[in-house]
Amino acid sequence: MRNGRGSATKQRPQSFWKTTGRLFRYMKHWIPGIVVVMIFAAASVILQIRTPKILGEATTELFKGVMKGTAELKAGITMTSLPINFGKIGHILLIVGILYVGAALFGIVQQVIMNWIAQKVVYQLRRDLKAKMQRLPISYYDTHSNGDLMSRMANDMDNIGGTLQQTLSQLVTSVLTFFGVLYMMLTISGWLTLVALISVPLSLVVVMLVAPRSQKFFASQQKNLGLLNNTVEETYAGHTVVKTFNQEADVQDQFEEHNEKYYKSAWKAQFVSSLIFPLMNFVKNLDYLAVAVIGGIQVANGTVSLGNVQAFLQYTNQFSQPITQMANLTNTIQATIASAERVFAVLDEDDMPQTAHDQLPVQTAEAGNVIEFDDVNFQYVPDKPLIEDFNLAVKPGEMVAIVGPTGAGKTTIINLLERFYDVASGQIKYRGQATNTVARTDLRKHFAMVLQDTWLFTGSIFDNIKYGRENATADEVYAAAKAAHADTFIRQLPDGYDTILNEAASNISQGQRQLLTIARAFVADPDVLILDEATSSVDTRTEMLIQQAMERLLAGRTSFVVAHRLSTIQNAENIVVMDHGHIVETGNHDSLLAAHGFYADLYNSQFAGNNLA
Repeated sequence: MRNGRGSATKQRPQSFWKTTGRLFRYMKHWIPGIVVVMIFAAASVILQIRTPKILGEATTELFKGVMKGTAELKAGITMTSLPINFGKIGHILLIVGILYVGAALFGIVQQVIMNWIAQKVVYQLRRDLKAKMQRLPISYYDTHSNGDLMSRMANDMDNIGGTLQQTLSQLVTSVLTFFGVLYMMLTISGWLTLVALISVPLSLVVVMLVAPRSQKFFASQQKNLGLLNNTVEETYAGHTVVKTFNQEADVQDQFEEHNEKYYKSAWKAQFVSSLIFPLMNFVKNLDYLAVAVIGGIQVANGTVSLGNVQAFLQYTNQFSQPITQMANLTNTIQATIASAERVFAVLDEDDMPQTAHDQLPVQTAEAGNVIEFDDVNFQYVPDKPLIEDFNLAVKPGEMVAIVGPTGAGKTTIINLLERFYDVASGQIKYRGQATNTVARTDLRKHFAMVLQDTWLFTGSIFDNIKYGRENATADEVYAAAKAAHADTFIRQLPDGYDTILNEAASNISQGQRQLLTIARAFVADPDVLILDEATSSVDTRTEMLIQQAMERLLAGRTSFVVAHRLSTIQNAENIVVMDHGHIVETGNHDSLLAAHGFYADLYNSQFAGNNLA
C-alpha cells in the first residue's frame, strides 16, 4: 500500500497574502454583489448597536417615573398609580422593535447573497481544478495518491466554500461592531469605556496564546485526513486482493494508525480552539462586573443615568464578541488559505507540453511506414535511462508484438506512442509526421488501447462500449460487441445491453469486463490498435475468442500487442524482443525460436512452467 505520497503535507500557508489575494481575484466577477453584502452587513450592525442605547432610554423613563412617584408619596401627595409615561416607553419599544427587525432583514439578505457568491466562486474553482487535471501529465498522477487528489477536490473545496460563506461577512461585522460599540460607549461615559477597554489586552493575550497552537493542530488534522482518505480509497479499490492474501488485519492496522492520528489531531484542535470561548467569557465577565460596580456608583452619584448604565452593560457584552469572532476567524482563515494553497498548487503544475498543431497526412505513403521510432531515448528519472537508441519501423497492417521480462520497457513504448510521455531525444513518427508536432487529441483519434486493468464506468453496457466513439450508431456498437465475442453473454443478461454496471463492474466477470473493453476499442475503429497485456486476465477459452476476433479485425489495421503470455502473439508478423530498454531480437515466432536466443529462452522457460512474468 502507498503511504500517502503527495498527501496534505503543506497545511500551513507558505505565502498567506499571495494566496489570499489570488483567492480574492476569483471573486472579481462578483464584486458588485460583495459591495452589496458589505453595505447590508454594515446596515445590520449599525441598527444593532443603536438599539441598546435607545432601549436604555425606556429604562431611564421608567426609572424617572418611579423616582418621581416615590418623591410625591414622601411629600404626602395621594396617587393611584406611578407617574410613568408609558406612551413614551411604548414608542421607544416600537422603535427598538423596528430596528431589530431591520437588522435581521439586512442580515438575512446579505447572508443569502454571500452564500450565492461563495458557491459560485467554489463552482468556478472546482471547474478550473477539474480542467487542470485533464491537462496534467501522466507523471503527476504517478507521483500523487488518489486520496490526496480527492481530498483537494472535496475537502479543501468544501473548506473554502464554507469559509467564504461565513468569514467575509463576519469579518466586516466584527470590525464594524468593535468600533461602533466603542463609539457608543464613549457617548455614554469615558470612564466606563476605559474600564471596558481593559478587556482588550486580556483578550489579545488569550488569542495569542491559543490561536497558534490551535492552527498547528488543525494543520495536522487536515494532513491526517488526507492520509486516512487515501487508505480507505486504496483498501476499497483493492479489497479483493486484500482478502485473497489475508491482509485484512494488516489493512485494519494501517487504518487504525491513521484513524488514531486523525482522532488525536482533531481532538487537540477542537479542544484548544474551544478554550477561546470560556477564556473570553471569563474576561468578559470580569469586565461586566467592573462596569456594573462602577456604573452603579455613578448612578448613585447622579453622573450617569440608569438607562445608560444598562445600555453600557449590553455594549460590554457586545464588545467582547467581535474579539472572540476575529480570534476564531484567524484559525478559520489560516485553514482556508492552506486549503486554497493546496488547490492552487495543483493549478500551478506544468501542463503537458503544448506542441504545434500540424496536420497528420491523410494516409501513409505507398510502401511507407505507418509508425517509426527513430533513435528514441527516454527516462522516467533523470540520469537513469530506460529506453536508449530505440529504432523500429512498422508497416501498415502489421501486427507487432513487444515481449520481454518485467522492466524491459514494453509498456513504456506504448506510453511514448500515445504521448503519455514525450521522448527525451529522437523522434516517433506517425504517417511520416513527428508525433510531438501534432496535438495529442488529434493523434489519439487514430489509436485505441485495451489495458490489462479494465476500466468501465457506472452506466449501461451499451454506453460503455459506445464510449470508444460517441457518434457510433447502435448497429456499430452491436457489431463491435459481436467482433469481440461479447454479444452472446450480453444478450444473456436480464437487461441485455441496458444492463447497468456498478461502480467496479463487479456484476459481471473479469473476462466479460475485458471483452467489453476490447469491444469499446473496436467500435472506435482505430488505425492502430494497442493491446497492453489485454489477455492476461482472461481464461483460455476467452483468450481464444479474442485471438479469433483479432484475426478478423487486423486486416488493414496496424496493431501493437504487449504480452508476457507468448502464446498470444505467435501469429505476429514482427516480434520485438526487449531487454533493459534495448531491442535484442526481431523476427517472427518461428525464426526467433530457430535462433535459440533470448526469445527462445523466454518461450521455453514459460512453457516449462517457470513464468518469468
